[in-house]
Amino acid sequence: MTDMEFKGAHVTVAGLGVSGIAAARALTGLGARVTVVDGGDGERQRATAAELTAEGIGVRLGDGATLPEHTGLVVTSPGWKPTGPLFAAAEAAGVPVWGDVELAWRLRAPGAADWLAVTGTNGKTTTVRMLAAILRAAGLRTAAVGNIGTPILDVVRSAEPHDVLAVELSSYQLHWAPSVRAHSAAVLNLAPDHLDWHGSMAAYAADKGRIYEGNRIACVYNADDPATEALVREADVEEGCRAIGFTLGAPGPSQFGVVDGILLDRAFCPDRHRNAQELAEVSDLAAPAPHNIANALAAAALARAYGVQPAAVRDGLRAFRPEAHRITHVATVDGVAYVDDSKATNTHAAAASLAAYDHVVWIAGGLAKGATFDELVAGAAGRLRGVVLLGADRALIAQALARHAPEVPVTDLERTDTGAMAEAVDAARRLARPGDTVLLAPACASMDMFTDYGKRGDAFAEAVQGLTDHH
Repeated sequence: MTDMEFKGAHVTVAGLGVSGIAAARALTGLGARVTVVDGGDGERQRATAAELTAEGIGVRLGDGATLPEHTGLVVTSPGWKPTGPLFAAAEAAGVPVWGDVELAWRLRAPGAADWLAVTGTNGKTTTVRMLAAILRAAGLRTAAVGNIGTPILDVVRSAEPHDVLAVELSSYQLHWAPSVRAHSAAVLNLAPDHLDWHGSMAAYAADKGRIYEGNRIACVYNADDPATEALVREADVEEGCRAIGFTLGAPGPSQFGVVDGILLDRAFCPDRHRNAQELAEVSDLAAPAPHNIANALAAAALARAYGVQPAAVRDGLRAFRPEAHRITHVATVDGVAYVDDSKATNTHAAAASLAAYDHVVWIAGGLAKGATFDELVAGAAGRLRGVVLLGADRALIAQALARHAPEVPVTDLERTDTGAMAEAVDAARRLARPGDTVLLAPACASMDMFTDYGKRGDAFAEAVQGLTDHH
């Protein structure tokens, strides 16, 4: 559909969140007749509905299942499951369903900014922010958009010019974005996550792999994660598009890697078969944990695919600062480091976090989202000084610990109010010894006890501050 084709069209927007609001406003601006549907009917939804109604946008609360009459297109927010009754009704009526990313792609102006796209089970936000920092260091007009929090629709439809966009795409967004064709794209890693939404690991992987479809210049994959390379092999890309790997080891031809603390490019240097281009040093990174080095290599690969010079890669990585709740050192108390990685909301992220430290008192638990914990616990057992468990699905982790680390002391907290975090930090303090790290890396979502992972991390930091106040 062109801009003109939206005029007078009846469009249903599913979801009253950030992306849904952006879609509703963009479509209304194009002359569409928009109805936003949402299953909730709480105070937040009613306040937002009042705002949108004042702008001439229809809103239906308390019913996210029924397709409004005359709907010609459904634009869905990313989190809505594809098996939902609204989408079944749309399919039965022959009504197409797009995500907000698909809508943004179709509404781009001629000659619009290229997209450098990033997905993966973990590390997406950090990599996209690193990439944006590199692009800015190269003097390019850019923005970090998508699943990172800034709706891509807002940027695509704004008057501000951009040369290139650093786009974070979740598996949810990719599921609903069949037409997106990036300049270059990366899949950072692949591990079980959101299986309750996708239905199977195969479906989850297939949605992640959509990011490579139609790539023009480079498909960047993790050479240390064969599942990402398999997605490249399965992708239908433009002629001349290259597969570019990144590894924490020494790079081969057409790869990025690390030798003696130097980040190297053997993909876009003049003679990649014999030479390597130095890009930056590991010490240039603010948080040089192994998974952050991998993120930096992926960001560098996408930037170099776009033609960015090595000096800008170095300068961008030096300028980058991680966001809160991602391997954030909170304090050192009595020789014990307290680290907030509340963003580690799945087992893959928690494993990467645990691997960064030699001796850990681990605070874990929350909503498991269908995950199992045997592989995580078995891999980390040798590092664990002790474990403190909290949250709705903590028993699943406790059972894995009993099977794979029976000698590790475990404190199981039954409290499920937000004050449980202070008790967890105090229990961890008692288990830790000087030189240890108390690590909040829950391997679970937070919504059983907290609004989001940020609030959970804030509670941890506040509890740690309470320890320092007594010194």
